[in-house]
Amino acid sequence: MTEPSQTDLLTTNRKALTINLDNSKYGTFAEIGAGQETARYFFQAGGAAGTVAKTISAYDMTFSDEIYGKSKRYVSRDRLRTMLDHEYKLLELRLGDSEEKPAFFSFANTVKTKPYRGPNDAHGWAGIQFQPNPDAPPSSIIIHTRMWDDDSLQQQLAIGILGVNLIYGAFYLRDQPERFIESLLDNLGPERIEVDLVKFQGPAFEAIDNRIMNLHLVRKGLTQAVIFSPEGKVELAANALYKKAVLVERGSFRPVTKVNVDLMDRARALFVEEPALDGKEIIAMAEITMNNLQASGQIDYDDFLHRIDSLGTTGNYTLISNYFEFYRLSQYFRLYTKEVIGIAMGINNLLEVFNERYYTHLPGGILESFGRLLRNSVKLYIYPMKRKAYQRYLDMQDGEKPASESKPASDGDDGDELITCENLEVNSGLVHLYQHLLTNGYIEHIRGIDESIMDIFSRDILEKISQNDTTWETMVPEKTVAFIKENQLFGYKT
Repeated sequence: MTEPSQTDLLTTNRKALTINLDNSKYGTFAEIGAGQETARYFFQAGGAAGTVAKTISAYDMTFSDEIYGKSKRYVSRDRLRTMLDHEYKLLELRLGDSEEKPAFFSFANTVKTKPYRGPNDAHGWAGIQFQPNPDAPPSSIIIHTRMWDDDSLQQQLAIGILGVNLIYGAFYLRDQPERFIESLLDNLGPERIEVDLVKFQGPAFEAIDNRIMNLHLVRKGLTQAVIFSPEGKVELAANALYKKAVLVERGSFRPVTKVNVDLMDRARALFVEEPALDGKEIIAMAEITMNNLQASGQIDYDDFLHRIDSLGTTGNYTLISNYFEFYRLSQYFRLYTKEVIGIAMGINNLLEVFNERYYTHLPGGILESFGRLLRNSVKLYIYPMKRKAYQRYLDMQDGEKPASESKPASDGDDGDELITCENLEVNSGLVHLYQHLLTNGYIEHIRGIDESIMDIFSRDILEKISQNDTTWETMVPEKTVAFIKENQLFGYKT
């Protein structure tokens, strides 16, 4: 059955009815934590007898364990996977030999809604295991979601809508994965539901790269950031950041250079000396903002994968985010960890942090931005820049008034002089604010750098690669060089 026209898809009930009227689909609904909100939509829509084999709400943990086995965590991917597999196998066992066997599916979710008292840590897992047609082996789609409604009843209703969208998308949009992702928030919106992880698995999705699909979550605003492990696998932020101190470096990393590595290494050497970090686990990551991945409004997916893969050779995690302002980045980490946060950056990025035009939307302007950025143990580690590169940066601002009032170097000035956070001159109106942050240790100069590599820039590396100039290999970490050459990344040709 083909997807109905868009004019028919006005409500969640209409989606559920469309599935109910499709006699080729038949399955089980198993929901834990938020009742049977998804199944309810199918019963309310009408015609559910031809679609719903069984619904179950294994709410009590003891009863749930009797069905699915004991679990360390009930709201987890493992628990969801067990539920999907168990219910799907029952369908095959009981109905697999039917002469006119429909395409089976099992839908499940396990959710934690807002408690009566306490903080709103509402989140959960939902998934579907299904046959594209009665003769096909099963495939699956799993998502993780966070709920932002303040009321638990509204969160339950939102989970029900999300479940319908997931089931409908699996049946009618599986060949259009980007459209499928966008449809997950139909009749909801990001102010109610966040989908921060998606995984397609099975024969129906062999051509899909899950990294690109999770990037699409960020691009379309279903979530604001996704994390990739050094191995290139998508990681749930709550798991990757839990109880860890965070050190993050923002950049384009196209490709990662020796300067990027030196910046992170030197910042980490200072970071680990923080008294509050004694015995704490640290996660280091490179962050790329979404606008850094776009050209003319389009995403170059190959370029994205090249950056993720090459960054993995440094052993660091990669974060892709919609957070242009640094204060939003620190607030993101605060959702998942209470430990110290370090943000490593160059002088050019520090100037951007002090550019008041980025904070006109805040009632408190730049003062409010720093209050949000640096509250709760956040510190900036600043990598210096040679004066000649610093001046080139200022000249590239296209006439925009910079956050610095440093004058161009005269003929007698030393272009190799280091501009650091300690001798940087900011706009006169921000001098006292800057000195306060510097004096009180919110901003710290990165020392012990390798000055011999400070003239390395990514744009020069790309140009040398395009010209088959092998000197680019001296500008990039050794493991990254080998990886770029082996996989012919960033235009490299043998």
